[in-house]
Amino acid sequence: MKFGKRLKQQVQETLPDWRDKFLSYKELKKLVRLISSAPPFLNGSSEYGKSEAEFVRLLNCEIDKFNAFFMEQEEDFIIRHEELKQRIQKVIDAWGPSASQPSEAEYKEEMGKIRKDIVNFHGEMVLLENYSNINYTGLAKILKKYDKRTGGLLRLAFIQKVLEQPFFITDLVSKLVRQCENMIDAVFPVEAEEKGKEGRETITVAGEGIFRNAIAALMTMKEIRKGSSTYSHFSLPPLNLPDSDLIPSFQLNSPISIVR
Repeated sequence: MKFGKRLKQQVQETLPDWRDKFLSYKELKKLVRLISSAPPFLNGSSEYGKSEAEFVRLLNCEIDKFNAFFMEQEEDFIIRHEELKQRIQKVIDAWGPSASQPSEAEYKEEMGKIRKDIVNFHGEMVLLENYSNINYTGLAKILKKYDKRTGGLLRLAFIQKVLEQPFFITDLVSKLVRQCENMIDAVFPVEAEEKGKEGRETITVAGEGIFRNAIAALMTMKEIRKGSSTYSHFSLPPLNLPDSDLIPSFQLNSPISIVR
């Protein structure tokens, strides 16, 4: 699948409030075509410099957009992660086995609500990791097109700048994803023989919301990061997904439409 189509599909499958935060790939592609089809001029001339400066300005605007959105989401995730931990502790203190008035029914009901919120929270963080991946890939591709069509040499220097941008550095979000998974394992333990069944039940329940969109994001990340004939040091490393047999079966078999 062409990158432009993949990006369009990913935008359609993400959260509604996120859709205008992605790379304006189609518009940048048109600009590259316009610049490259203009009357030829020598590299280093004033006209060439003006065209390249405008292209770089637009790319910088895109990066500013990515950074602002990514940092806003990152800050929100930190707060929500702490709130989830506090909610779990409150339920344990109020109705857990060691509480002054333990209640198995109340405990299960409240923990069920929290578990659903954790699954959705985990899904949003996966979507943000994918947001970083797909926008970086789009920038690398549009810069490659620019250099190829104009004879310019923008890509290397610009990508080095991108690698230092907040939206590209996903270490904190990845850490929160792992902590979220550990939280589920610790608070909602599943017996080994029930894990396969339980995983599928969780997906069925959560499939009506963010979870399915996160599955689509994971598949997109795997696709754009797989090795190919055009793989280079500008490409993201391959992504190895766990439960690879479960993910595609859920995508193909789930009757639930993706939330818009």
